[in-house]
Amino acid sequence: MSKMQQLWPTLKRLLAYGSPYRKPLGLAVMMLWIAAAAEVAGPILIGYFIDNYVARGQLPLKIVGGLAVAYILLELLAAVMQYFQAILFNQAAVGVVQRLRIDVMDAALRQPLSAFDTQPVGQLISRVTNDTEVIKDLYVMVVSTVLKSAALIGAMLVAMFSLDWRMALVAICIFPAVFTVMGIYQYYSTPIVRRVRSYLADINDGFNEVIGGMSVIQQFRQQQRFGERMSAASRSHYIARMQTLRLDGFLLRPLLSLFSALVLCGLLMLFGFSGEGAIGVGVLYAFINYLGRLNEPLIELTAQQSILQQAVVAGERIFELMDRSQQRYGSDERPLASGRIDISGLSFAYRSDKKVLQHISLSVPPRGFVALVGHTGSGKSTLANLLMGYYPLSEGEIRLDGRLLSSLSHRTLRQGIAMVQQDPVVMAESVLANVTLGRNISEQVVWKALETVQLAELVRGLPQGIQTRLGEQGNNLSVGQKQLLAMARVLVLAPKILILDEATANIDSGTEQAIQRALRLIREHTTLVVIAHRLSTIVDADSILVLHRGHAVEQGNHQQLLAQQGRYYQMYQLQLVGEELAACAGEIPQPL
Repeated sequence: MSKMQQLWPTLKRLLAYGSPYRKPLGLAVMMLWIAAAAEVAGPILIGYFIDNYVARGQLPLKIVGGLAVAYILLELLAAVMQYFQAILFNQAAVGVVQRLRIDVMDAALRQPLSAFDTQPVGQLISRVTNDTEVIKDLYVMVVSTVLKSAALIGAMLVAMFSLDWRMALVAICIFPAVFTVMGIYQYYSTPIVRRVRSYLADINDGFNEVIGGMSVIQQFRQQQRFGERMSAASRSHYIARMQTLRLDGFLLRPLLSLFSALVLCGLLMLFGFSGEGAIGVGVLYAFINYLGRLNEPLIELTAQQSILQQAVVAGERIFELMDRSQQRYGSDERPLASGRIDISGLSFAYRSDKKVLQHISLSVPPRGFVALVGHTGSGKSTLANLLMGYYPLSEGEIRLDGRLLSSLSHRTLRQGIAMVQQDPVVMAESVLANVTLGRNISEQVVWKALETVQLAELVRGLPQGIQTRLGEQGNNLSVGQKQLLAMARVLVLAPKILILDEATANIDSGTEQAIQRALRLIREHTTLVVIAHRLSTIVDADSILVLHRGHAVEQGNHQQLLAQQGRYYQMYQLQLVGEELAACAGEIPQPL
């Protein structure tokens, strides 16, 4: 009972998704009752024929023909009703799955980025695809089977009690035994089904990781290790599935068939010990027929428990994702006007035990140019992500145009701030779609942006030009070309604040100079925040913030920081030495 109480909230929520389909489902239920009545009426006709005509040795042709036609018509009616009710249930099921998938994807898209730091991609894919498909079976198989079985059992009980109440009492003795089996089955199957769903999600996650990292796996000859890992996951799933099959094989058909045989023996004993003529042969035939038909829906009802368990477990996984806290934004819809940035006392930690940024303060005037530098792990990209509003602040505050970042709406943030990352995302869409990203931007403006970032010539040389579809993750573009494409996305609608996270790290010096010229034009109405390892690209910055292990250790312009001869001076001198060594190595003649 307690387990059913635990499952009921999830099941109730899943069934609520069928509320928009009340009319077709109601019509399907009505068809089920008509089909059940037609099926039950058939044995009554045959029993009547046996007791009133066969037993008396009278076989009038017209009556026999009429009964035969009536029996055939009843069976045809039942078949037609079964067909149309199946169509209606499937229609509702597909609609429910579509609505669920939309809701799950919407919930996934609104998750805070922190949720994706630890959530494997394959787990999310499994919830959107496999789990929702299992829920479709809830409507197609479980709900329809329960209603169909309830209609058939109800109609047969009415028919049995109307024929002979004593034999009906013997027949219903099967129900307590069936309910006991169903309770035992639920108790043992629930944990196994949860493991099955979990192992299936692990398999999806493993495949996603293997396909995404195929180049690395082959480069380091790790095919065997990853193959063994996938084999272990598949083996665990196989063992759990076999456990469910063994449970089904023991508790379902064999055990229920045994109960049915015992009830049949009871019916035959009652018939044998009854007085002559007390129970007609036709009545006995009808009860034997009903018992055979009663056995099947009872077995189906019990068998559906496995699918019900899987659907509820899948629903738990889906609703767990949907009920997570979503990315929160403010309600201030006013667009950014100046692009001023004020950061005061900012601290942040991905985990509570280790702060990534500590007590950062920074002010950037409108149309200013600030650079963030520091060694790997110093917190530069984290600060950029906080400016984008991707993570909630632990301590301190960030103000844009004098307004708290947390008060700004999603629209205001995304229209006012943009970031070009070192490893930008490229979708398997056309070049035009990758630049516009669904925004209402003319093709002429896109071409102008492509000219600015030195990509226009490459795009013109593609088979379908700007309409050419790029490969998965832009695999037919170089890393530098991806960065240029991401830069073009920003230039088509210049924001008030532009963050460049090593956005020119993988492009040649000539293209970089063109980008720098474009950025100088953008600075006339945009605030620039640049994360750079190549310090030569930020010598013109109004202010340079040097980060070290999450602390702001130095701040000033290029000349001021060199004069201090601190950490920035050391970094700059090391880069100069490295460039000189590289230049000298290039001048050494190579042996033939």
